[in-house]
Amino acid sequence: VQLQASGGGLVQAGGSLRLSCAVEGRTFSSHIMGWFRQAPGREREFVAAVRRGGGRTYYADFVKGRFTVSRDNAENTVYLQMNNLKPEDTAVYYCAAGSGSDYESELEYKNWGQGTLVTVSS
Repeated sequence: VQLQASGGGLVQAGGSLRLSCAVEGRTFSSHIMGWFRQAPGREREFVAAVRRGGGRTYYADFVKGRFTVSRDNAENTVYLQMNNLKPEDTAVYYCAAGSGSDYESELEYKNWGQGTLVTVSS
């Protein structure tokens, strides 16, 4: 399974971006898909995840109400819509594919994309 994240860029505080993660492989629909981020000098942290069918989603507290994760199993793509962005959201964002149930743990995800940089200016 190969993942390719895109959609990052520079945006002003309060703005929006939509990240995409295209997944190559015939088993996309069987994976839970997650988004993580890593800010400079900090450890990578969980942002959001969506289960196989797309109906169940999970969010870190610091993005609830601002970010929305979704997936299109027909297009093998997962999305992260980010609204009302804040300077503290600046980070490299990674998508990942997993098959476990501990969606907040990096250990559950076996395949990772290369990351896309999001920079939010104040």
